[in-house]
Amino acid sequence: MISRRDTLKLGMAAGAAAALAPTALSRAAPAPEPIITRPIPKSGERLPVVGLGSSATFSAVAGSEDWQRLRNVFMSMLEHGGTVFDTAPAYGASEEVAGQIVRESGLADELFWATKLNVAQGGSADPGRARAQVETSFQRVGKQVIDLIQVHNMGDVEMQFSILKELREQRRIRYAGVTTTFPRQYELLEQTMRAEPLDFIGVDYAIDNRVMEERILPLAADRGIAVLAYAPFGRTRLWEKVRGREVPSWAAELGIRTWAQYFLKFVISHPAITCATPATSRPANVVDNMSAAREPLPDRAMRERMAKHIETL
Repeated sequence: MISRRDTLKLGMAAGAAAALAPTALSRAAPAPEPIITRPIPKSGERLPVVGLGSSATFSAVAGSEDWQRLRNVFMSMLEHGGTVFDTAPAYGASEEVAGQIVRESGLADELFWATKLNVAQGGSADPGRARAQVETSFQRVGKQVIDLIQVHNMGDVEMQFSILKELREQRRIRYAGVTTTFPRQYELLEQTMRAEPLDFIGVDYAIDNRVMEERILPLAADRGIAVLAYAPFGRTRLWEKVRGREVPSWAAELGIRTWAQYFLKFVISHPAITCATPATSRPANVVDNMSAAREPLPDRAMRERMAKHIETL
């Protein structure tokens, strides 16, 4: 059984061996394809289609004594063309630790910093607490302007999004949106997309979780709303499904060498997806993820082939 970590080690070892071969030394290696970017519909600003999330394993390391090693995760993403970092006060120590790292490293202005707002309890949020949480987010990252803040999990959207609209008008934040990964909130999400001037939404979307294709993603395209794709690996679900299995040989047509690239290329090939933000605490995984953000991407026929293959496992 080969884990994602072992697969990457084997790939790096093979790459090192190839680099030492006489034929490799005799000619320069071809430059990699540039990172694919997509425009934010409301502004035209382009973002790399793969970024970094901070839940799950990132959050676990952020809350440990080993949190300083996350510095290399950020460096790896930036070195390989990524800029989008998605976090939230609700992700344990993630926002606080990530903010400290990027401040100390001087990286804050190189990142598209996306965080969230949610102090709703029992369906309602206190405006004072909401504003205090926003100010804490500013202090943590040390930026005068935060790129994106979204109402997390549709918490009291009426009140909390009104605060984000105010901040956007004051130009303290550049973009505002809402998020959810809960099916029970999809109807409210759709209503909010129609009623509010959203710049972004953040939703769950993966090769085995395509419900967003039915209504939400088409509506985002129609309304000019950017989309962050959360949980593109189905959290751990997809890794469990492919455990011990090899990537199909025909995936090489898309330059796919790993399951991470397989899953991510499927997600970002949907034209409504602006950026996928898989969470990880390992630099090698970041490099693997960013490799998916290069051409070619699957067309409609290949997307169906990829999805059907996963269904058979």
